[in-house]
Amino acid sequence: MHSENLFTDYSQIENNAPLADKLRPKNLEDFFGQQSILNENSLLRSAILNDKISNFIFFGPPGVGKTTLIEIISFNTRSKLIKLNAVLSSVKELRNEISNAKDRLINSKRKTILFIDEVHRFTSVQQDALLPSIENGTITFIGATTENPFFAVNKALVSRSRIFTLLPLAENDLNKIIQKVITYYSKQKDSKKVYLTQDALSHLIKYSGGDARTLINALEMAIETTLENDDKEININLSIAEDAIQKKNIVYDKNGQNHYDAISAFIKSIRGSDPDATLFWLANMLEAGEDPNFIFRRLLISASEDVGIADPNGIVVVKSCCDAFDRVGFPEGLYFLTQASLYLAISPKSNSTKSIFKAIETIKNINAFEVPRHLKNNSNSYVNPHNYLGNWVAQEYLPESVRGLKIWEPNNNGWEKIKYEELLRRKEN
Repeated sequence: MHSENLFTDYSQIENNAPLADKLRPKNLEDFFGQQSILNENSLLRSAILNDKISNFIFFGPPGVGKTTLIEIISFNTRSKLIKLNAVLSSVKELRNEISNAKDRLINSKRKTILFIDEVHRFTSVQQDALLPSIENGTITFIGATTENPFFAVNKALVSRSRIFTLLPLAENDLNKIIQKVITYYSKQKDSKKVYLTQDALSHLIKYSGGDARTLINALEMAIETTLENDDKEININLSIAEDAIQKKNIVYDKNGQNHYDAISAFIKSIRGSDPDATLFWLANMLEAGEDPNFIFRRLLISASEDVGIADPNGIVVVKSCCDAFDRVGFPEGLYFLTQASLYLAISPKSNSTKSIFKAIETIKNINAFEVPRHLKNNSNSYVNPHNYLGNWVAQEYLPESVRGLKIWEPNNNGWEKIKYEELLRRKEN
C-alpha cells in the first residue's frame, strides 16, 4: 500500500481538472443565470453577500449552478464549510462532522455550514440524524438535489429549510458561457483562436439542454480534438459540434422543416383525435432523430391541457410510459411512446384546466377581498360536508365581493361530463 507523498504537486491535479471546474465562478458577478432567485433585491443574494446563510435546499437539474453556488457561499462566508456526498457518506461520518461542528462552535465561536450533495439519496436515518443539530444551531444545513425535495427529502428537513428552485440556463446565459470558454483558450500560454459557425453555436446551445457542464464539456472536446488551420485558428463547424455533443442536427424533410412545426402538428393531431395523423407525425419525428424526452414532455402537457379531466388517467398513462421508456430505452421503448400518443389521441378531450388563467386574472383585478368568516381557521360557523348525506351541503365558498362568480368552464366530455352532471344534481336538490 502506497502512502501519499507529503509533497504531492496538487497543481498537476488542478491542471487535469475538467474545464467546467476550472471556469467555475467564485463570485456572483461571474455567475450566469438564475436571476429569479439571484436578482439584486433577492433574499438569496443578500444572504450570500452578507454571510447570513440559513438552511437552504437547492433544487434543479444537473449543470445549472447548484454546486457553483456552494463554492460562492464558501468564498463569501466566515463559517467552516464541510462538503459531504449523500452517496458516499455514512451515518458515522455525518455524526463525526456534527460533533466537530459542535466543538468548533464551543471552542472558536465559528459556525459550520454542512453541505450535502444529492441529499435525496440520504436514507431516512441519515436525514433524521441532521435534525437535532439543525434545531439547536450546531450546523447550518445546505442540500442540493435533482429530485423534487417535497417528495424526495424528509418532510421535517424540508420544513426547516428554504427551498430555491434553479432552472435550466437560458440561451443568452449559455452564449455567455461559450464566450467565456473561447476567452479562456485565448489567454492560455499556448493560446488558441477559436471560432464557431453560427449553426455550430446554435447546435451546442440547443442540445446542451440548459446544462452548463454539458455545454462546456462538449465545447472543450471540440476544441481539443480539432486541428488548427494554416492561420493557427480552430474552426468549429456543425459537424464537429454534433460529434462533440453526440447529437445530430434534426432535419425533418428535404426542406429542413423546423422541429417545432412537427411537434405542433403532432400535438394538434392528438387534440383533434386523429390517431393516424398522430402516428404519422410521431414517426416523422423519430426518423429525424428527435429526442424522445422532448416528445414525452409535450405529451405530458397535452395530457393535462387537451385531455384533462375528461380522462384523468391520461396523465397517469403518459407518465407511466415515460418511466417505462427510461427503464427500457430504444428500440422497445418505441412501444411506450406509441401507447402514450395513441391513448391521448383517442381519449375524450377537455381543456377546462385552462380555467386557472381566468381565476388568476380575476385575482389580479380584485382590489380587496376577505375570506368568509365560516371558512376561516378554527371557525365555529363552518358546516362540514362529511356530516351530511353524500358528503355535500349547500354552502358559500367564495368571498362576498365575487359571490356567484363562474370560473370553471367544464367540457361536456367523458369523466368530466359525468362528474359535472352529478354536481348539478346535488345543487338542484
